[in-house]
Amino acid sequence: MHITESIDLAALCRKRADLFIATRSRFVIVWSMLESRFSPMVDESVWRRFADYRALSITVTGFRPEAPVASYPIHPAVWADAHIAAWHQAFRDFGANPKRSSPSVDSLLRRYRKDNGLPSIHPVVDLYNSVSLNWGISAGGEDMALYQGSPRLVVADGSEGFDTSRDGQPVVEAPEPGEIVWRDDAGITCRRWNWRQCRRTAITESTVDFWFVLDRLPPMELDDLHRAGDSLTSALQAASPQCRVESHLVAPKL
Repeated sequence: MHITESIDLAALCRKRADLFIATRSRFVIVWSMLESRFSPMVDESVWRRFADYRALSITVTGFRPEAPVASYPIHPAVWADAHIAAWHQAFRDFGANPKRSSPSVDSLLRRYRKDNGLPSIHPVVDLYNSVSLNWGISAGGEDMALYQGSPRLVVADGSEGFDTSRDGQPVVEAPEPGEIVWRDDAGITCRRWNWRQCRRTAITESTVDFWFVLDRLPPMELDDLHRAGDSLTSALQAASPQCRVESHLVAPKL
């Protein structure tokens, strides 16, 4: 004898829909929690001294390339030297010698002009280095998942730790008091504004969630800052169409 059980198809569909929504909600919550930590802040003491500074903050999450990450052919921006000169003055204003520790775009451009090219480091790093030169802008990229708390641009007091290397060995350095640095809750992530990044948050082959910051001072136009960001994100989305991109301008509150 066959026993036939009645099945409430509507209830079954509702259960499956609830399961999908709950699973999707957990995913969105985790994703949102990761991104919510990335509301880069600039300390008021920095804004008072550098009111014209602007940065473009870009998060790229779930980056799993389906195609190679392609860098751009390098054609340095015509305004690069003028922008670098503005950064040299900013470095002098907070006590750094730009001839000894220069803005990252300056170091890149000098190396490019000397060697007629740049060494390959990592596909994503190679990409943002090409963007940096083509738009005459300092650009940094880090592993978003390795951050502890939000990135903050602050004036260092000299007690913060900076995880770096010397002669191939890991060391922890301290910044000069008064130096402008990016940091999180664990310590400094980039010294002298955009000179040198730490080891702790470095991009690796396993990085899937990225944070990029593009630094701008006059005479670079804000429209060109946004175009530089667009060139970076379009190349990343071409390699990983499913990745999620968020971008916003870091500026003083009105």
